[in-house]
Amino acid sequence: MTDTYTNIRLKRGKDESLRRFHPWVFSGAIELPDNDIPEGSIVRVLTSQGNFIAVGHYQIGSIAVRVLSFSDITIDSSFWERRIAAAFSMRQRTGIADNPQNNTYRLVHGEGDRLPGLVIDCYGRTAVIQAHSVGMHMSRHDIAGALLKVMDGRIENIYYKSETTLPFKADLFSLSNDDKAVGERNGFLYGGSSENTAIENGLSFHVDWINGQKTGFFIDQRENRSLLERYSKGKSVLNMFCYTGGFSFYAMRGGACLVHSVDSSAKAIELTRANVNLNFPADPRHDAFCEDAFKYLDREGDKYDIIILDPPAFAKHRAALRNALKGYTRLNVKAFERIKPGGILSTFSCSQVVTKDNFRNAVFTAAAQAKRNVRILHQLHQPADHPINIYHPEGEYLKGLVLYVE
Repeated sequence: MTDTYTNIRLKRGKDESLRRFHPWVFSGAIELPDNDIPEGSIVRVLTSQGNFIAVGHYQIGSIAVRVLSFSDITIDSSFWERRIAAAFSMRQRTGIADNPQNNTYRLVHGEGDRLPGLVIDCYGRTAVIQAHSVGMHMSRHDIAGALLKVMDGRIENIYYKSETTLPFKADLFSLSNDDKAVGERNGFLYGGSSENTAIENGLSFHVDWINGQKTGFFIDQRENRSLLERYSKGKSVLNMFCYTGGFSFYAMRGGACLVHSVDSSAKAIELTRANVNLNFPADPRHDAFCEDAFKYLDREGDKYDIIILDPPAFAKHRAALRNALKGYTRLNVKAFERIKPGGILSTFSCSQVVTKDNFRNAVFTAAAQAKRNVRILHQLHQPADHPINIYHPEGEYLKGLVLYVE
């Protein structure tokens, strides 16, 4: 037991989810919230009877505490080392880490690795740390130190990229540079190499961890890109919302006769062309277009045997769910209407609030509206380095369907 942390007491009957090891404490479950508790500080959670039940990071908002442990322990350097070592061991045992054909993977996936609010992605010898909670932001230097120790020479650079993922109301970046522990912005915590080429399943790509989305690349689609490769031989392929072009250069390695990449962002098109050129220099099979997805599908969509729809999240909170589902239906209707008979549609949602059933029903509705006969070939999800804590089903966010369209 440690007496150095502030205690938070729960209302009667509000400890049930914690007894099932769910890692969140909602603000409505707390009996007497203390407005003097600094955001990001470590607190002990007590039942209404005053018994210890969890320790975690405190934060103002709907999720008041993100649980770090259900044991009454001190959160120190050895804690961070143990948790990161456990995460790394799982990646080694599953053949993801220390793989000569793949030096790109997620090392820590928040609640899935019992470190809620923390993401660490590895790109070769650079690790990118991203904090989604104030507590993880406050702990970033301890986390970086533990990461270097656990990785034992595998990592030479650590980049911190959290300015857009931390809660705006916490006002963490308005402080003077004198308060480095709180106000530090994005940047290298260790090292500083500008080498940004990584390898995924033997294919090379540029990672923009400074200005790119997320940590610089969407690692969670690695296995789904490999699946596309299997279906691509001799096919014409359209990669919508291409971003870095990952699906495009997998299709090219799979033997596609034509690959077109489309995104509304000119920067994404530039990055896609650079990544394709890394692997297939001056290959005439590929071209990229900066254009709206719906307009492009209307004009050119009937050319393709395979269409990939991997849009950004349409819903980031429950209030947006209804409109998001309408958006998924509308987009998939357009693809169903335009794809060649005998074509394959790979369609995805990365919205956490959109359940598997929500997404499947939206796609079902689209197929019915388009009046196409459709078979499900694969139901897809996030890969092993994005694990789902069995006590935290909310961690399942990536949904995908591979569909055969007659």
